[in-house]
Amino acid sequence: MHLALVGCGQLSRMLALAGKPMGFKFSFVADPAEDIRCVEGMGAVVRWQPGDSVAELYKALGQPDRVTVEKEQVDVSLLTGFQEHCQVHPNHKAFAACQHRHREKQLLDKLDIPCASYSYGQPADTHLSLPVVVKSCREGYDGKNQWILKNQHDVDAFSDKAEEENYIVEQLIPFEKEVSQVSVRGANGEVRHYPLTENTHEKGILRQSIAPAMAVSDELQSRAQDYIKRIMDELDYVGVIAMECFLVKDQLLVNELAPRVHNSGHWTQSGSVTCQFENHMRAVSGLPLGSTEIFSVTGMVNLIGTEKAPLDSLTAQSQLHWYDKEVRVGRKLGHINIVGEDHQTVLEQMRSLHGLSRLA
Repeated sequence: MHLALVGCGQLSRMLALAGKPMGFKFSFVADPAEDIRCVEGMGAVVRWQPGDSVAELYKALGQPDRVTVEKEQVDVSLLTGFQEHCQVHPNHKAFAACQHRHREKQLLDKLDIPCASYSYGQPADTHLSLPVVVKSCREGYDGKNQWILKNQHDVDAFSDKAEEENYIVEQLIPFEKEVSQVSVRGANGEVRHYPLTENTHEKGILRQSIAPAMAVSDELQSRAQDYIKRIMDELDYVGVIAMECFLVKDQLLVNELAPRVHNSGHWTQSGSVTCQFENHMRAVSGLPLGSTEIFSVTGMVNLIGTEKAPLDSLTAQSQLHWYDKEVRVGRKLGHINIVGEDHQTVLEQMRSLHGLSRLA
């Protein structure tokens, strides 16, 4: 089977690496100025921009059997154009909902899934009490296009420089921990879930993950699975999806949705019977989903701004994934997965790797 992947970053790279042993052939859609070194040698790369013919793009890609996507900020017209020629998973509805924060909030409200109190508009007009978090409705990831306003001076200063657009303004949540639910849904509606993953962010960038999350009850795990299943069923979703949440006492508040394989699911490459990348391939191609059973406690540490592949930092319990991207401070360039018998053992090894990154 031939799959075309929209995007040429590390997620497309790892999807292709998971699909190649299964006999899949790949080609890639790149933006006009997109760096393609992550996927070089893995298949044809064709550049496209809005206004170009999707029919001609489909031919140039080699007439793939399926199209899937590695990022939520994708031109929805590209996906609807592809749908005239082949199956596209996840479908355009998922991206239309998840790439705009207000539509994402409306989806959560419709499904009665809790999130932080919010308003849509300008921060100066919000009914929420300070402090608040302001997020642009589009193009917000790794802490980009997000601002914390602590007092009226911050609100006034933000309003003076605000763009002519509306924002999502959220109540700042004093959460206990951040967790994510990564799940997969097949074309036949079958759903499988990985365990809740505990995440640590620094400067808005995911620094590390560990699974299963620590001190999380079975009831909370079931609730997360219920929420994400509601979302997938509503969108008729096919593929892997991630739901990032704040844990506040015994409540889960959904923060963001990602209609794709996700950074906080990278640990599945070492810790699960079937990793998220293979399961995405299985889902979009119509194959039976693989087992999401875990082998052990598994941690993942992002390598951010790291100058070279840190081979000398590996142990018998760790595995390096290097992306072949251009090195820049603050950029995700690879990750290391670590397996162990218990959380404490894995956390100790994860801490030893933190000096490898250059966040700023």
